[in-house]
Amino acid sequence: MFTTQLLSAQEYKLSFQILSEADNRPIDNAQIIITPCACGGVTDTNGEFSINLPKNTYLVKVSFIGFKTAEREVTLDQDKRLRLTLADEEQQLSEVVLRAKRVSERLESPQMGAVQMTAVELNKMPAAIGEVDLLRSMTLLPGVNNAGEVSNGLSVRGGSLDQNLLLYDYAPVFNPTHLFGLFSIFTPEAIASTDLYRANIPARYGGRITSVLDVKVKNPYVDKLKLSGGIGLVSSRLSVEAPLIKDKLFLYAGTRAGFTDFLLPIVSKRLENTKARFYDHTIKLLYLPTDKDQISFTNFYSKDFYQLDLISQIENINAKSNQYDFKTFNNTLNWTHSFTDDSSIRTVLLHSRYTPKTLFPESENSNVIEYESQINFLSLFSEYSKRINDKLNYYVGIQGNRYKIKPGKLDPGNGNSILPVTLDDETSYELSAYTNVNWSPFEQLALSGGLRLNNFSFVGPYTQATFDESTEEITNITEFGKGEKIKTFNSIEPRLGANLKLGENTSVKASYARLNQYLQNIYNSTTPLPTSRWKTSDPNIDPQKSDTYSFGVYQNLDDNNLELGVEGYYRDIQNNLTYKPGADFFLEEFLERDIVQAQGKAYGVEFSLKKPNGPVNGWLNYTWSRSFMKTNSLKLSDRINNNQWHPSDFDRPHVFNGTINIESDKYNTWSFNFTAQTGRPYSVANGYFDLEGIDIPIFLERNNARLKPYHRLDLSWKVKYSKKLNRRWVGDWTFTIYNLYARKNSYNVYYTQRTGDVNSHIFLGSPLGSYELTIMNSPLFALTYNFVFD
Repeated sequence: MFTTQLLSAQEYKLSFQILSEADNRPIDNAQIIITPCACGGVTDTNGEFSINLPKNTYLVKVSFIGFKTAEREVTLDQDKRLRLTLADEEQQLSEVVLRAKRVSERLESPQMGAVQMTAVELNKMPAAIGEVDLLRSMTLLPGVNNAGEVSNGLSVRGGSLDQNLLLYDYAPVFNPTHLFGLFSIFTPEAIASTDLYRANIPARYGGRITSVLDVKVKNPYVDKLKLSGGIGLVSSRLSVEAPLIKDKLFLYAGTRAGFTDFLLPIVSKRLENTKARFYDHTIKLLYLPTDKDQISFTNFYSKDFYQLDLISQIENINAKSNQYDFKTFNNTLNWTHSFTDDSSIRTVLLHSRYTPKTLFPESENSNVIEYESQINFLSLFSEYSKRINDKLNYYVGIQGNRYKIKPGKLDPGNGNSILPVTLDDETSYELSAYTNVNWSPFEQLALSGGLRLNNFSFVGPYTQATFDESTEEITNITEFGKGEKIKTFNSIEPRLGANLKLGENTSVKASYARLNQYLQNIYNSTTPLPTSRWKTSDPNIDPQKSDTYSFGVYQNLDDNNLELGVEGYYRDIQNNLTYKPGADFFLEEFLERDIVQAQGKAYGVEFSLKKPNGPVNGWLNYTWSRSFMKTNSLKLSDRINNNQWHPSDFDRPHVFNGTINIESDKYNTWSFNFTAQTGRPYSVANGYFDLEGIDIPIFLERNNARLKPYHRLDLSWKVKYSKKLNRRWVGDWTFTIYNLYARKNSYNVYYTQRTGDVNSHIFLGSPLGSYELTIMNSPLFALTYNFVFD
């Protein structure tokens, strides 16, 4: 009897750690109820709780708002530690939490023109070509466009494609698309969060004058193997998350591939000679050596190959098609150390390499002529951040960048008609220091002030030429040695923002930002092909400079069920880089002979109405905007439109986007996306002249006409399983139709020599015929099976 009583009185320690199933992060203040002892408690900031109990069998119930309740029966006959994960509650309650965060950021933050999107919110966006796509989702926002179907980037508020800084786990991406711009290179499963900045860009960002799209790769906090991905007609993908060393080392690996050669001829007969395939992967290792340190390494690789009927033609090369080969190779090493809960330092070393290649298969033989260029970008930055209290926080940092550009190399292969050409490498360095302070002096007012200091140096080896002003013939050559400083630019970039709350549901914001851009892309079409040139500032090319002023009013209506926003902006731009009339800068050693720097301005008003919740949700956006350029050249031959203001390539006066998501039941979700915008500007020939029997068009004005208005309707239907075949396996089908009503949107207008009486009823006596080029003139169907195994 004595022994029995002693054993029954003995107590054991029961410990808990409560984690989120979605990202394996600790949940603090989770409620733990234990019966039959009628005891329990709440977890601490590490998601942990412990209690001493007598030997017995207990029922443990764990709950937290926004998550499903978990129950576990425990036989306590020794010290035990339970690690429980809570799944997101698939009810409206979780959306209330997300909405509260979004309302707070929207109405209280001094940041203007910013959009923050988590992976959960991204997955609610309408699917495109079978899967959720980041860039397609961005183009649904006001002021954000692409240049058309075949486009490798975004145009934000009338800016050119190279004026946007796109970061993938801190490393810049110079070509963010697959498959003619239909896909972005960002695999949905790999994304943790996305931040888009369009107005007072925070001081930690530099190098671009229009916008920043900062994409973070998820941290693989998992305690067991997790698989996710999709199998589709256009592309397939697979992601793996796994712990390599328990609580210390974690792995995320995701890959995606698309092979559409067989599908394109079905879409359009004109695409029967078109080939396209792509591949990318993201690998991230996360190491937690201590409770205050986090080290991660991210590797990203992307490769594209596609073939089109001849779009760009190079002198003396006889080819029927262009083949394009793009490669991106990025690496990021990130170390974060936390001194306290309110202060930390982050140090990042990154490398980004972009290698575009153009192949010209000769028509009369099997020889292939190759043109290749490359950008090598290396950067190291360190940033200390401190939160003083709820009203004041700041960060301060330094950054060093190295730009190394291989402008171009032409390899004629076995051909004899073309000589090999290799342009000299270009090297530049940029040193920056920056700081930013956020301060709320009282409840209704929030202020943000930032400052960035830049020192940019262009160094040798370099060959500098002096030209005769009238004939443009070279009069003198100066050689600079390796590492010799040739030209230096210093700049100060203030960033300011203010937010004044007018009641609980209304706020007014204003901002100003100055930015400088030292790396630019020069091209003569709205879609930068690999034959375009990347160029840093040098003795002949000044950095682009932008001053942006913004003002906005935001209001939440109907008990925060509707979000209304109006933003206006004006951007003054200096030193826009464009080509001179008649320029041919392909493999040009002295690029300054073919380019001119112009003044620019962009302004507009953006209206947005959003319904984020409910079985029927979506948003409507309308933007009225203009984007102009003007040269100030003294020489007549260098003037564009005689130094008058003219529309830029990305001038779109009217843009409308509408998206509706219909959650008819818990198994079916229908999404419709409609977009319409003014056709882009293009140049119409003002006449023609005869050159040895060939009629040549004469272009006296640039962007003096517009293509037909662009519009398109897309459909997405997502079907979830009604029953799970396995409790760890969840799948759904996504069916999409891109360009539902087969709109023949114009990509370009080109001129050809007419022969005989072909189309004489259209062109009458003109020796030239103008034709409209369309890329996607039929619906594009896609079916994808998406799954998660956890």
